[in-house]
Amino acid sequence: MKIAIVCYPTFGGSGVVATELGLELARLGHEVHFITYSQPVRLALLSPNVHYHEVNVPEYPLFHYQPYELALSSKLVDMVKLYKIDVLHVHYAIPHAYAGYMAKQMLKNEGIEIPMITTLHGTDITLVGNHPHYKPAVSFSINKSDVVTSVSQSLKEDTYKLFNIKREIHVVPNFIELDKNIKDYNIPCQRTLIAKPEERIITHISNFRKVKCIPDIVRIFYKIQQEIPAKLLMVGDGPEKEKAELLCQELGIVEKVIFFGNSNEIDKILSNSDLFLLPSETESFGLAALEAMAWGVPVISSNSGGLPEVNFDGVSGYLSNVGNVDEMADNALKILKDDAVLAQFKDNALLVAQKFDIKHILPLYIDIYEKAIRKYTKKSKHSSRPHKE
Repeated sequence: MKIAIVCYPTFGGSGVVATELGLELARLGHEVHFITYSQPVRLALLSPNVHYHEVNVPEYPLFHYQPYELALSSKLVDMVKLYKIDVLHVHYAIPHAYAGYMAKQMLKNEGIEIPMITTLHGTDITLVGNHPHYKPAVSFSINKSDVVTSVSQSLKEDTYKLFNIKREIHVVPNFIELDKNIKDYNIPCQRTLIAKPEERIITHISNFRKVKCIPDIVRIFYKIQQEIPAKLLMVGDGPEKEKAELLCQELGIVEKVIFFGNSNEIDKILSNSDLFLLPSETESFGLAALEAMAWGVPVISSNSGGLPEVNFDGVSGYLSNVGNVDEMADNALKILKDDAVLAQFKDNALLVAQKFDIKHILPLYIDIYEKAIRKYTKKSKHSSRPHKE
């Protein structure tokens, strides 16, 4: 198959999932075309089956904000015609599904029809997409998609609740590439560069937005370090980072907290971690938690959104109500205080993560692609309009 993938090229979960999906499809021999405004962060090595096409938005004095949707839809039309793309997979409802639909209409006018798969990831539905200014366009784009998927049952339910959706939504969860982790388990242990031998290493990775409840992470750690020796690794960047640094100063734990900023060494950090904190106000899935669990790191998280579908309470970690810092700290100590208990939770975390191995999830997407393509192939056979190259 020739597959075009449209995604955000950033560190966020949707961009990471879209990129890893495309790379795995390419390894299986499919031709994958990434179409976005800059090269995705995890698209480091290009292969003969992987192509990247940059969307350029020319500046024009008339526009106060440059029309990315217009440039993207035009680029999609050009790439579909040039490379004879079979299926379009857009990640994030806006602006990608909207631009994808416009591209489909332009192509249809030239006698070319291809299916569009739209994957919903979270804030495109619960935050940005639900804004009154965007809601009609989001509803329209989803309903006009040929197939719609969501990364969790929770997000599927939220979509039906927030929008007037008439299409079936298929749940295809996010995934982890466990084989890559197994290969990297041989990386040299660098715990001594981060913490003392007796210290537990606790980690958080995010974009430091308000929804991540960053102050709660600091307060949870504050309570943990009062009971046991520990270090907190804060990985990522965003608007709440400065507040977290100030809170660490107020609590007198600056020397016990390391702020890394955005890092390309996530695997090394997680492979040396003992616990992962994710007390978010909401998570459509909780990809960061899954990535931690894939390294055998148990998770203390809120029970919001899709997190209970990923972090199994009492097995791979513990779930608590949003904002219940005391309970989260107590649960963390249950895991961290005893070496045998910690070892069991680490084993359990890896076992749960195996359910989300890309080997189990990739066939679901391939099946969706193939069915959508077959539907359009049958449609074109019954159409009197010839397909133009």
